[in-house]
Amino acid sequence: MKPRWSAAATTRSVLFVVVLYALTGGLVYLFFTDQRTAVTDWSDMRLLALLFFLPTVFRYYIGLVTAPLFDALMWWRRRRSRHARRGFEPSVSVVIPAWNEEVGVVTTIRSILQSNYRNLEVIVINDGSTDDTDAAVQRYLEERRTTGLPTPVRYYRQDNAGKSAALNRGVSEAAGDIIVTIDADSLVDPDAIGNLVKHFENDSVMAVAGNIRIGNRARVIGLVQQLEYLFGFYFKRADSLLNSIYVVGGAAAAYRREAFTELGGFDGDIITEDLEMSVRIQDAGYANAYAPDAIVYTEGPIRLNDLLKQRLRWKFGKLHTFAKYSHLFMSTDRRHSWPLTLLMLPIAVAGEALFLLELPLLALFYHYMVTEGDYVPLLVNVGIASLVILWQIVADPKRRDNLNLLILAPVAWLVFYIADAVEIQALVRSLWRIARKRDVTWQRWSRTGVFEQAGLPGTSEKTPH
Repeated sequence: MKPRWSAAATTRSVLFVVVLYALTGGLVYLFFTDQRTAVTDWSDMRLLALLFFLPTVFRYYIGLVTAPLFDALMWWRRRRSRHARRGFEPSVSVVIPAWNEEVGVVTTIRSILQSNYRNLEVIVINDGSTDDTDAAVQRYLEERRTTGLPTPVRYYRQDNAGKSAALNRGVSEAAGDIIVTIDADSLVDPDAIGNLVKHFENDSVMAVAGNIRIGNRARVIGLVQQLEYLFGFYFKRADSLLNSIYVVGGAAAAYRREAFTELGGFDGDIITEDLEMSVRIQDAGYANAYAPDAIVYTEGPIRLNDLLKQRLRWKFGKLHTFAKYSHLFMSTDRRHSWPLTLLMLPIAVAGEALFLLELPLLALFYHYMVTEGDYVPLLVNVGIASLVILWQIVADPKRRDNLNLLILAPVAWLVFYIADAVEIQALVRSLWRIARKRDVTWQRWSRTGVFEQAGLPGTSEKTPH
C-alpha cells in the first residue's frame, strides 16, 4: 500500500524542481543577455570570497582527489589480508535502542535477520517506550517462534534512561566480538553487516561507519536530505583513507568489543554519543574506517520542524564534543592522525564559523553580481556542484538508489542553500543554548512506516535466517 500523501507529495516535489530549474535558467539567461560594462572596481570581491571559503574548497578538493583511491586501496588491503584468506567471520551482536518506535522497529529487526551474514545475534533495548513498541516486538518474536523460524533475538526492557544508556545496556548484554548499532527506524541491506565486518581485518581499525541513506524521499524535505547524505558520505572515502573520520553515525556503526572494554561505554553527558565515541577512538590512537557498500536506509524527518530539531541535536553534540577534545586540534602527538588534527578538525571549525558569516557574505556577493552583471563566479559554482553530484552518483556502489537525483544535479547549488539554512539555525540555536547552559534532549518525530508502505526489500519475511 502506498502512503496516502504520496500523490500530493510527488506534486510538491515536481513543483519544487520546476522552481529550481526556473531560477537556474534565469541565471543562465542573465549571463547571455546582460551585457553591461562594470562601472565599479569589485576585483577584490572574488579574492575575498575565495579567501573566506578556501577551507571548505580545500576540504572538497582533498575529497575529490583522494576518494577515487579508496576502492583500490581497500581491494589491495583485502587481497593481502591473512584473515581474509582464512575466512574472517567474527561473531556479531547487533544492538537496537528503541524509544517509542512501534512503527519501524519490527522492520528493522526483520531486515537484520535477513542478513547474508550468519554469525550474528540481535539485541533490542526498549528504553521505557510509552507507545506499543513492546507489544509490536513481542508479537513479532512470538510469530517467528510459532512458525518455527530461528530467532537469534534477545529483547530487554528498562526504564527510560536515554539512548546512550540503552546502547550501553545492549553492549553489556552482547556476546559478539563485533558490536553493530542500528537505529530502530532503519532498513539494513542484506550485505551491510558483512561489509562492515570485513574492515576489521585491519587490526588498527576500531570502528567502521556504514553508508546511511534516506529511505523516504517522496517529499521535498526527503529529497533535500537524500542529496545531502549522498554528498556528505561520499567524502568519507577520503576521510577513511586519511584516517580522519570523526563521525561514525550510530544508525550504521560497527565497533570492536575492545573499543568498549578499553575506552568505556557511550558518554551519557553528550547528546551525540556516537560522535563522542568516534572522536574518543581517534584520541586513543586507533582508526575509524568507512564501508560505502554497507548500506542502511533510515527514515528521515518528514516535517521541517522535526528536521530542525534533529540538526539542533547534532550540532549541539558536535560543539560539546569539540570542546571536550579540544586538545586534538593542531595536535602533533604521534598517536594522533595528523590529517585529522592538522586539517580536518580545524577545517570543520572554520566551516562552522563560515556558517555565521554566510548570510552577509552571500548578500554582498549577490549585490555585486546584480549591480555589475558578473554572473561567471556563480555559474562556475553551479557547474562544479553539478559535476560533483553526477560523479558521486556514478561512483556509488548502488547507484540505482540515487538515480532520481540526476534531475537535481543541475540545480544542486540551490538545494545546498536550503541545507545550509538548516545548519545555520542549528548552530545559532546551539550557541544560544550553550550560552544559557540549556541542554538538548533525545528527541523523536512522527514515523510513517514508509518502508512497509513502499514495499522495500526486507519488509516482509522471506528466507529463514
